[in-house]
Amino acid sequence: MLRVIVRSLCTRCQALPHPSLLSRPCSSSGPLENTETVDALYDLSVDIQKIRQLKGWVLQQSPAYVSQTAQLLRDLGAKGPVIARVLELFPEAVLCSPDEMLAQRELWSSLCPNPKDLVGIIEKFPASFFTSSCHHSNQRENIVFFRSLQLNRRVVAKLMASAPQSFSRPVQHNQVMVKTLQEAYLELGGEEANMKVWLQKLLSQNPFVLLKPPEVLRENLLFLSARGFSAAQLLRLLSKLRGFVTELNPHGMRLSLAYSQDKLACSDADLQDIVLRCPALLYFPEAVLEERIQGLLGAGVSLAQIIQTPSVLELTPQIVSYRFQRLRARGYNVGTGSLEVLNGTKKDFEASYSKLQLRRDRPLFNPVAPLAGDD
Repeated sequence: MLRVIVRSLCTRCQALPHPSLLSRPCSSSGPLENTETVDALYDLSVDIQKIRQLKGWVLQQSPAYVSQTAQLLRDLGAKGPVIARVLELFPEAVLCSPDEMLAQRELWSSLCPNPKDLVGIIEKFPASFFTSSCHHSNQRENIVFFRSLQLNRRVVAKLMASAPQSFSRPVQHNQVMVKTLQEAYLELGGEEANMKVWLQKLLSQNPFVLLKPPEVLRENLLFLSARGFSAAQLLRLLSKLRGFVTELNPHGMRLSLAYSQDKLACSDADLQDIVLRCPALLYFPEAVLEERIQGLLGAGVSLAQIIQTPSVLELTPQIVSYRFQRLRARGYNVGTGSLEVLNGTKKDFEASYSKLQLRRDRPLFNPVAPLAGDD
C-alpha cells in the first residue's frame, strides 16, 4: 500500500511544471524566439509579454545585443527601471550593433555633453538614438548645418530627437526649407537681427515644419494675402501658428473661414482680427468649429463674447464645460462676464481662478447682533 502511495505522488510531481518554466513567460505559438534575447531581457526586468504583443518580431532576430545596449545606458548613468522602459518602448534598440551604438553616442554627445541630459533624451525618444548607421553621415551634416545657423546645442538636440526623419535625410532638403522660411520672414517685414531667435523658436515649437514641401508655405501665404491679410498680419500669423501654416491648405482654410464668418456674422475686417487672435480658425474643420461654438452658446455665452475672446475656441468642449462648472460654483456669471478667465493651460486657468475676486452680496447689518448705542 505504501509503495502505491509513493508511486502515485511521484507521478503527480513529474506532471507538475518546473518552477523555472513558470518564472519566465514563453511564447505559446508563432516563429521560434531567440532564447538568449528573451532571457537577457527578462534579467533586466523588461515586460516581455508587452514586447510580444507589440513587436514580437524583435525577439526572433539574431544577432541581438541586449547586454551591450544595457551597458551603454549604464555607462551614461541610466538606472535599471530606465533601461527597462527604454527597451519596452523601443525593443529594436537591441538590434543595433555595438559599433552603431558607439557612433551614435559620440554623435549625440557633441550636442549633449551632459550624460544625464542624453539619458533623458533616450528615455523619451529611443528611436531617435538607436538608429541605423546608414543615416550617420546625414545626421552629422545636418547637425553642422543647424549649428551654422547659430542655433544652440539644446535646440538642435531637440530637433534631432523629436523629428529624426529630418536629420536622416540629405542636408539639402533642410537647407531649402530653412531658406524658404527665412525669405518669407524677411519679405513680410521681419528684421534680420531678430531672424535667428524667430527661427529657433519656430523650429523648437514645431520641428516637423522641416518635413513639409517649401511650396506649401508659399501657397498658403499667397492665399491669405489674397484674403486681405497684410504683410505685418501674415508675419504675426506665421509666428503664432508656429510652423503649422505649412500643414494648412487653401481649400480647407477657405471652408473654415467661410463657416466662421457666417456663424459669427462678422465683416471681413472683423474676421481677420478674429483669426489673428485665434489662428486655430484656419485649421479647425467645420465640424470642430460647429461643436465648439454650439457648446459655448448652449452654456449661455453670446456670439459677442466669442468674438471678443475668440481664443476660447481653442479649448475642447470638455475643458470648457469643466471650467464653467468651477466658475459657476464661485458665483461667476459666464453669460455676462469675460471669457478671458477660461483661456490658457490648466496652470493658467488655476492661476486666474485663484485670483478671481467675486463680488458677494452681504446684508447691510446682522439682525441678530446688538446695535451699538450709548450706555
